[in-house]
Amino acid sequence: MSARRSAAPPGPRELRLVTNNSPGEPAASGAPAVSDDGSLLDAYSRAVVGAVDQVSPSVVFLEMSAGGSQRAGGSGSGFIFTPDGFILTNSHVVHGAARIRVTLTDGRSLDADLIGDDPGTDLAVVRIQAPNLTPALLGDSSALRPGQIVIAIGNPYGFQCTVTAGVVSALGRSLRAGTGRLIDNVIQTDAALNPGNSGGPLVNSRGEVVGVNTATIQAAQGICFAIAVDTARFVAARLIKDGRIRRAWLGLAGQTVPLPRRVVRFFDLPAATGVLVTGTDPGSPARASGLRDGDIILSCSGAPLAGVDDLQRFLTDARVGVSTPFGILRGTERLTIAIVPGG
Repeated sequence: MSARRSAAPPGPRELRLVTNNSPGEPAASGAPAVSDDGSLLDAYSRAVVGAVDQVSPSVVFLEMSAGGSQRAGGSGSGFIFTPDGFILTNSHVVHGAARIRVTLTDGRSLDADLIGDDPGTDLAVVRIQAPNLTPALLGDSSALRPGQIVIAIGNPYGFQCTVTAGVVSALGRSLRAGTGRLIDNVIQTDAALNPGNSGGPLVNSRGEVVGVNTATIQAAQGICFAIAVDTARFVAARLIKDGRIRRAWLGLAGQTVPLPRRVVRFFDLPAATGVLVTGTDPGSPARASGLRDGDIILSCSGAPLAGVDDLQRFLTDARVGVSTPFGILRGTERLTIAIVPGG
């Protein structure tokens, strides 16, 4: 009779690393025996610290004086984006300020001039005159992806150069500015923002500015917004050149309204809503073109307009002085009216 080898007595419980290998398949050569969460956290910390070290010298604290007095009219954040002292911030931070005082991270405090202000995108540019300034590097907001790490730097409640980190929660949001105009291509993030963060930079892990922090939803937590840096770059260039953003002007009042279903079917319209004209200004391009109260605007240059927000998006400076065909519904008649928007 052959001898049977007895089983070894049970020893300490063996820890096994769960891998993507099939059952019974040996782990790949060089695979770690245990996961190293500590090294991942260290890498995350190094990325955040590196980005902050790179950008924080560019971040400034803005204090505004209101009216003719020297009393404080509010405060906010901004960041230097050119070596010669141009600073990006929010329009609502500096709008209407009689005096703007800028404090740098090295302790210098200087008066700033308002170069341009665009409430329609909640962006503004101010300028200081000082040597040895460190401009932030502007990145590419079109390359962002949901889940990507972002860092917000600003001065919430006057606590200068405060850092918060989070992720890109969503892209392509629309946010309504104080003027009522929609700001498109807004970044949603959960990097905590508070009053005073407005105008500060939102940066990626490489220390590139990807957004300008602008707003929070007060009743919510972790829902914050930043104007995409691609928008900010375009607006800043126009503000430096002209001091304002020139937008096309029609001189009409309107509201979004639903269209009768039979009208949508009869004209085979791509949208079931349009812009009802409720008034036109005297001497305006809209009135000069023959547009009337009660007309419903359906399209601009052949593209459908589903509402007032679509109409606002079409009224860029490129349309100023250019004859533009608008599709109109007047009663049961469909017309085309050419309007030359003003600037």
